[in-house]
Amino acid sequence: MKRTYSLSFLTVPDLEPADAIRVAAETGYERVGLRLLPAAASGEGLYPILTDPSVLKEAQAALADTGMRVGDVEIVRLKPQTKVDDFIPFLDCAAALGAANILVAGDDGDHARLTQTFAAFAELAGRYAMTADLEFMPWTGVRNAGEANAIVQAAAHPAGGVLADALHWDRSGGKAEDLTAIPRASIHYFQLCDGLADYDTSDEGLISIARGGRLMPGDGGIDLVSFLRALPDDVPISVEIASLERTRQMPANERAALALHKAMEVVELSMAE
Repeated sequence: MKRTYSLSFLTVPDLEPADAIRVAAETGYERVGLRLLPAAASGEGLYPILTDPSVLKEAQAALADTGMRVGDVEIVRLKPQTKVDDFIPFLDCAAALGAANILVAGDDGDHARLTQTFAAFAELAGRYAMTADLEFMPWTGVRNAGEANAIVQAAAHPAGGVLADALHWDRSGGKAEDLTAIPRASIHYFQLCDGLADYDTSDEGLISIARGGRLMPGDGGIDLVSFLRALPDDVPISVEIASLERTRQMPANERAALALHKAMEVVELSMAE
């Protein structure tokens, strides 16, 4: 079965949206991920594609020229005070791009309240024909696959999903059964990268690696074969290699091409007997 690959925003964060779309097309991806809202609480403002109509038009033109599709858009953070209607401008922009999936982070340790908020956001995303995919990250209010799955299943909306990132899966315990316990219908895509076997386990260390210290698939110590075998083989793979070093040292098109090549190698290995 032919896999579908998406070029994650964090693999080429130095590119403007239209350029990222063109690089993804030129290097062999079928989809591209774009960031519209900041990932961090400070130091990162709204992205121009959300606030500047000309940037959106350039991205739409690049999509039309290349035939590319937008996979996921980032990043919706659900906090204790979140009102989901505040995300309508974000959703309007995502819909204008034809996005399929929305990356959602759970920044609320009260899981009962977070479940209600997630259910409301999934309902809103569903109206836009997009999925809302809750990513577990060890330093957030949703620390592992089990917690994410419990929230998504309790929210009980068909647009809701669990987003598994190989790095966060490994750092939160890395058991295949945590992934196979997620219903197939709740996995719309997942993220692939690698990471060092030895690492700083503090929240600060985990965040630093996640946002700028990832490795190409196959270059680290994560059991990616088990990760891949535990997940559906018919959903897109977002290749997410956030690496400050590679961004400084390697042109974006070379970075994207290498990331895809390494991802495909690991996928092929996972399919071997």
